[in-house]
Amino acid sequence: MGKIIIREQEFSFEQIKTGNWSAQDPYFAQALYFCKDWLTGKTEFELSTSGSTGTPKTIQVNRNQMEISAKATRDFFGIEKDAKLLCCLNTEMIAGKMMLVRGMEWEAYIYLIKPQSNPLEELNQIFDFAAMVPLQVDTCLQNPDTYLKMQQIINLIIGGAPSSRSLLEKIAEMRLNAYQTYGMTETVSHIALAKIEGAELVYKVLPGVQIGVDQSNRLWVKAPMAKENILQTNDVVELLNSQLFKWIGRADFTINSGGIKLQPEILEPKMADAIFPVFGKVDFFLIGKEDEKLGQKTVLVIEHPKDEKKASDLIIELKKGLERYQVPKEILFNPSFTKTESGKINRIASYKNSL
Repeated sequence: MGKIIIREQEFSFEQIKTGNWSAQDPYFAQALYFCKDWLTGKTEFELSTSGSTGTPKTIQVNRNQMEISAKATRDFFGIEKDAKLLCCLNTEMIAGKMMLVRGMEWEAYIYLIKPQSNPLEELNQIFDFAAMVPLQVDTCLQNPDTYLKMQQIINLIIGGAPSSRSLLEKIAEMRLNAYQTYGMTETVSHIALAKIEGAELVYKVLPGVQIGVDQSNRLWVKAPMAKENILQTNDVVELLNSQLFKWIGRADFTINSGGIKLQPEILEPKMADAIFPVFGKVDFFLIGKEDEKLGQKTVLVIEHPKDEKKASDLIIELKKGLERYQVPKEILFNPSFTKTESGKINRIASYKNSL
């Protein structure tokens, strides 16, 4: 009938439904209360958007949306009853909540742990299905013990942020059955998945999802798990056919420098090979800054204390691998990036606080 396992304690769905559980850590308690609401038939839920490109907002989603999403994922992967699921994402956000919903709808065994950089460190279970963010996957692969555990996960979805080129190549080399997700809170989790077989990703929509683009090649989505009839996104894509697309980047991140449009999400992975040897494995991003001559100039913001010597060294390295117009015109530093509740970099806030 399915259970939730927390620190070797097992809670049957019937036990959760009746509220019959002992005092828990506040994080686990809120997850169990959400599960109780679900199991007792609650029909409306309040969710927060990530706020990665603006102010976070609260939206209402209904039970039917979440049920449709869970079924589409189950059908895609062929998950069977009594499967073992790992829930290591923040259950206050949509990604974590949907892992709980999937587990309950699939009558699965849900292993619930607090979000941490290496969720497999203290676990020895083989999972049929797990969801992680890129940071978690990367950390697990760097640890010799959890490296082997990652290979045993039968189906892995990765979301919350784009995976780096090096991580995608590492996953492909290991031949993990891993998929990068595409979705948003408004579609209650992913509506498309890309099998990771190298650095280039091609997304395939879930059953029942229709897609298209507007005149600016921004993706629109018509999905049974969304409230809106047609949901217009701000994501620039290359549409391959009615079911497949390549994600290019956010339209609101596009930099128009001297009439040349630069997409940060395409340039950033190329820059990583030059940045990491100079600064270590730091977070960074590109952003457009108003410029009287160019309209916008490209600025590189690095999560690191200010270091002009290293900045000069980096520019030399970047010029070796990029076109002249792709090289940042300025490098700024921020010792600690501002993050959204879901862990994404808030580019605008981090840029405003840079040095």
